[in-house]
Amino acid sequence: MACGTSWHAGLVGKYWIEQIARVPVEVSLASEFRYQDPILGPNTGLVLISQSGETADTLAALQEGRDKGTPILSICNAVGSSIPRASDAVFYTHAGPEIGVASTKAFTTQLVTLYLMALHLGSVRGTLGPEGLAERIERLRAVPGAVEQALELEPETEAVAKEIMDATSALYLGRGLQYPIALEGALKLKEISYIHAEGYAAGEMKHGPIALIDETLPVIALAPRGSTYEKMLSNIQEVRARDGLVYAVATEGDDGVGPSCLDVLRVPAFHEELLPVITSVPLQLLAYHVAVLKGTDVDQPRNLAKSVTVE
Repeated sequence: MACGTSWHAGLVGKYWIEQIARVPVEVSLASEFRYQDPILGPNTGLVLISQSGETADTLAALQEGRDKGTPILSICNAVGSSIPRASDAVFYTHAGPEIGVASTKAFTTQLVTLYLMALHLGSVRGTLGPEGLAERIERLRAVPGAVEQALELEPETEAVAKEIMDATSALYLGRGLQYPIALEGALKLKEISYIHAEGYAAGEMKHGPIALIDETLPVIALAPRGSTYEKMLSNIQEVRARDGLVYAVATEGDDGVGPSCLDVLRVPAFHEELLPVITSVPLQLLAYHVAVLKGTDVDQPRNLAKSVTVE
């Protein structure tokens, strides 16, 4: 249960928990949850994700769970805030204060927390053995180094930002674990540069958004090496056949994406399971540089607040 960026983290967490622990997960927008007469009870866990711990809609979802006797776990950054105090248990993300309204490092720590949660659930439920657990923990320990490498893409992201800064709209495409990252990348561009952007599951592109593609539309395709790589290449070709402007996030050393793209941001090769933590970085940098070039206030975007305390 979450809103905005935290909801996107929850969508990634769903993949991890279902794949690793084999527990079915439903991810809901907290702003819609209380109006659905949700099926809750003591055998369903309610996980609330919030950076501020004061989000009004998420607090309302918490109360819905409390009224139905549901055990409540919160994932939160702000120590001692309202949501953790009202929960049965809390995982603090300890990202430190986020000064900017648009969440960045809090999103990263939410992802890591959800991954650890998936590992623990898999371990205690017997779907993940000791060797598999140790292997995944080692991968997780290597993530900061990969993120550092992704941050070195800043000059390349600034160059792409100069190319798309005058666009009136942008389309972000991803599949599988990269689909929520496409949603998050589009949200970041909207929040701080005021360019309309839409994140879409790449397989759904032909069911509507393909009508938007022309020679003025930047399309940011998340195409790192992994199980959906070949399908993403096909999507990129579909966009290029209609004169769309394709920019890709791909794996370092991969030459398969480049010929069809105007530019490629190459992240380090990494295990597919943890790639969302890494591929989100160039999209954050891209939104940042577009906003700087357009002269908008990166830290305090218009009409937005760090803690959404009204419904």
